[in-house]
Amino acid sequence: MRLTKFGHACVALEEAGTTVVLDPGTLTDPAAARGADAVLITHEHFDHFAPETLAAAATANPELAVWAPAAVVAQLAGIEELAGRVHPAAHGDVLRIGSLDVHVYGEWHAPTHLDPVTNVGYLVGGRVFHPGDAFTVPEEPVDTLLVPSNAPWLKSLEVLAYTEQVGARQGFSIHDGLLNEIGLMVVDNVLGAASKRTGKEYRRLPVGESTEL
Repeated sequence: MRLTKFGHACVALEEAGTTVVLDPGTLTDPAAARGADAVLITHEHFDHFAPETLAAAATANPELAVWAPAAVVAQLAGIEELAGRVHPAAHGDVLRIGSLDVHVYGEWHAPTHLDPVTNVGYLVGGRVFHPGDAFTVPEEPVDTLLVPSNAPWLKSLEVLAYTEQVGARQGFSIHDGLLNEIGLMVVDNVLGAASKRTGKEYRRLPVGESTEL
């Protein structure tokens, strides 16, 4: 499986001819979603969800499918390009996308100053878990964890505790698009602490870079 990091919380996962893009919000270049077979949205906040990006991706690929929590599905109703191609995702669902099974975990966004919203995480191909804006721990083993690393709702100690709880073989930073170079250095330090604490490798992929898992 090939992992590519795009802006903020967006990544693409490619395996056996299937490409899944997760959370291409307004802090991500819209082009990131245009080669996708499917787009998965964790929740409705602007940095994870951009209706215009999804409409453009659907125009580029008439076979594109989108999965998202019911609140996001409702916001996409009436967008002509997406008619019939948006499906609800909820905790416990198993999605079949090309050659990949995707298990859905979680129900709520981590507590914040905003009103509560639903949030789901996706375990793609039994390997890579994207939690969205939550510290959800899947019920099955995780090979690669995508770790939220900067947000108004998290602390560095929570990041360290989360990496320990999930127990993945490795991890990569997401949710770091609000940071300048100094802030990214802090993220690198936190990931280094997570690596030391867990004995596993946690690091940050620069935007546009890929790695083979």
